[in-house]
Amino acid sequence: MNGLDKILQSMNVLVTGGAGFIGSHLVEYLVPRCGRVRAFLRYSSRADIGWLAELPSDVLEEVELIRGDLKDPASVRRAVKGMDTILHLGALIAIPYSYQNPIDFVQTNVQGTAYLLMAAMDAGIRRFVQTSTSEVYGTAQTVPMTELHPLSAQSPYAASKIGADQLALSFARSFELPVVLLRPFNTYGPRQTLRSVIPTIISQALWCDRITLGSLFPTRDFTYVADTVRAFTMAAAAAIVPGEVVQVGSGKEISIGELARMIISICGRDLPMESEQERVRPDASEVSRLLADVSRIRETLGWQVEIGLNEGLTRTIKWFKKRKHLFKPEQYHV
Repeated sequence: MNGLDKILQSMNVLVTGGAGFIGSHLVEYLVPRCGRVRAFLRYSSRADIGWLAELPSDVLEEVELIRGDLKDPASVRRAVKGMDTILHLGALIAIPYSYQNPIDFVQTNVQGTAYLLMAAMDAGIRRFVQTSTSEVYGTAQTVPMTELHPLSAQSPYAASKIGADQLALSFARSFELPVVLLRPFNTYGPRQTLRSVIPTIISQALWCDRITLGSLFPTRDFTYVADTVRAFTMAAAAAIVPGEVVQVGSGKEISIGELARMIISICGRDLPMESEQERVRPDASEVSRLLADVSRIRETLGWQVEIGLNEGLTRTIKWFKKRKHLFKPEQYHV
């Protein structure tokens, strides 16, 4: 057993947003490695457990499920009770919806994070990992982008994440809460919804007669979900100074157009590709370039990418092929 596994074994971990894309992978990874794993899920009258339904039954049986809402301080405190580590992934993340209802994003992402931070402080949490996003930077002003890159929200979603991040960092500075801020660039993989660009391209490449996207020219830095999960576990276990900000990325960029051509090739199809104006973000909102400097995560956590883009896309396409019944490509825009 390595040093990381020994530390994880002694941890009682709360994963907010545990039913989501990255959260469900994180829960699945932690269950056989941690003393106790609890997932905080948004309450639903249908008792929906989201992507946790994909977990093997023997793994899911070991997960403690707490239903509530980040906007409800009582349910947040109930979720935190008895835990020593918090991995905070719970958030509203759909950028198009943030244009329509920015107040919901502020209440969930900012106010909800405040409730969680207060509960964590009262509970004496040993590590609080706050999930950020590369969207807080806006379009790259310099590349590769370091953790010191200026913050420039280009959507209400990004603004709400800046607010949540700064709150978390303020608790580290003001109250010595052991916060680490992890800032993934573009994570992809199985269980991601068609709200995101890679699943949108894959679903069209598999089941449609053409690829229709928004702008084909923006570039992104993609990381496979298993690598992102490793970064979370390392951030949870490592001896890092409270208030540290660490980016997670591949250090490589690819345009949306190039990405689409790569996916079409892996799918073994020959499809036309077009940009449709109604799928393009508002002009001043489009983030045209993102590319991570990965020096700090290598130095502080010893983390690096293990699954390259071609291999990650191949695994993701294989997963989607088996789940056509879950997706309707024509209903989703990027």
